[in-house]
Amino acid sequence: MTAQPSASRARPACPHRRLRRLLARELPSGVSLGASTLRPWASASFIGARHSFLCGVRAGDPVELRRSLAAHLERVEWCLAGHIVADFAVEIGESGRSLCVEMLSVED
Repeated sequence: MTAQPSASRARPACPHRRLRRLLARELPSGVSLGASTLRPWASASFIGARHSFLCGVRAGDPVELRRSLAAHLERVEWCLAGHIVADFAVEIGESGRSLCVEMLSVED
């Protein structure tokens, strides 16, 4: 008798586009979403991706916007089928007039 391979469940699609749309809704006035990138990520226990979103600051103090945006994003419930946002960071960009939001999503 030949052993049949076990059926494996399909892996959920990468949530990068969904995260981008959700983040755009959460940005404060004066901050606009720009370019974004993703890099596959894995640990011994998890599979996911690192998502980087560049945000332009048109109005306001970038230092205060970084602080308030990080506090706000901490409270957001990210609705991602098959994934969770495991970690995130908000940093001031190299230009001093931009913010970079980094997120780590992992398969649930």
